[in-house]
Amino acid sequence: MKMNFNISICIVFSVFIIACNQNRKEEKIMQTHKKVTAKDILGNPDYLAISYGGYRKKSRDSQPTIPQLKEDMKLLSAMGIKVVRTYNVQPKLPHASNILKAISELKAEDQDFEMYVMLGAWIDCLNAWTGLEPNHDIESPNNASEIDRAVALANQYPDIVKVIAVGNEAMVKWATSYYVQPNVILKWVNHLQNLKSEGKLPKDLWITSSDDFASWGGGEEQYHVKDLEDLIKAVDYISMHTYPYHNTHYNPEFWGVPEKQEILSKREKVDLAIERAIEFSKRQYDSVTNYMKSLGVNKPIHIGETGWATVSSGFYGDNGSRATDEYKQGVYYKLMREWTNKASISCFYFEAFNEQWKDAENSSGSENHFGLFTIDGKAKYPIWDLVDDGVFEGLTRDGNPIKKTYGGNQAKLIEDVLAPPTKHEIMAPR
Repeated sequence: MKMNFNISICIVFSVFIIACNQNRKEEKIMQTHKKVTAKDILGNPDYLAISYGGYRKKSRDSQPTIPQLKEDMKLLSAMGIKVVRTYNVQPKLPHASNILKAISELKAEDQDFEMYVMLGAWIDCLNAWTGLEPNHDIESPNNASEIDRAVALANQYPDIVKVIAVGNEAMVKWATSYYVQPNVILKWVNHLQNLKSEGKLPKDLWITSSDDFASWGGGEEQYHVKDLEDLIKAVDYISMHTYPYHNTHYNPEFWGVPEKQEILSKREKVDLAIERAIEFSKRQYDSVTNYMKSLGVNKPIHIGETGWATVSSGFYGDNGSRATDEYKQGVYYKLMREWTNKASISCFYFEAFNEQWKDAENSSGSENHFGLFTIDGKAKYPIWDLVDDGVFEGLTRDGNPIKKTYGGNQAKLIEDVLAPPTKHEIMAPR
């Protein structure tokens, strides 16, 4: 009897252990597949964000394949990136829809894979990119179908698409090739918000427009118009761009080395200059916040774009502001992530990989070199530590294992670094 009693206890105990393990397994699956919304993602440092383009060639006519996109998504995931930003859904450029398909396949292959998308819908004015004079007061007839395609993709992939951004730098006046007036962006934001209220889009999908800080009221008064006020009230959050890198040429006062710092080492001068660049971005962020609050509005503001190039033959290179190299990019990336993560600001860092189509005629053009990776998959200085940590072990880009630029030799990297100009040089007549 005693032996039978002990056997019964063992059986009961074994069943209990199996049940507990099963419950834990089911709980883990439920956590993996829990519904995540834009509200959960944006401002959450556990969901790092990045701008992504997977183009390898000098023309976007050559589209990345699904396997190539999956390869890139695995690399970004290894970095801790969980949100990628795309820019258009134009029919001849199926890049965004292919990214969504690639992510969907990765999720099917691995239930723990997690990646979400801020889906961009390109907006421009009449005659943009045609050779004719752009009419900034009338929108392109192509905008309606672009919005329709974004809606279709958001409904097709509701588990992946968490944000739709109406336009990219589509209101800022220096975008002379294509900018539109705020009433155009407002029209389409309201349209998408109406679709949400009618149940024709997921109710927890967030709608925004991603534009320069000035376009959101943080700059000149010419932007302070009624349509912008209404737009700020209509979006679910503000997605603003800030680029101290470009301002090392256009507004360089913050960039020059003060006289009392001229005795410092090159590296110390650079470190302090990048700290001033971060403060520059903080001021732009605060200017948008202040304008928004002056309207009686209090909504999240996140950074839709910021970045630092590593090569430039133009304004930002050796004969210009001397802002460009991998060391400066590394310091900027580190400090930008530290600030935004601590402040609960999502930062869609620009960008993941170099893309050479952006300035196809000039291989040394800065627009080709904003990536944290080179086109062939070398990790630039900002992410050398991730290579050291082994996060890319077994991963490749186009068959190339992930190795450090400069062979990981920091002394060689520093040789290519130039200190910023002095304040005196910055202020001298040009």
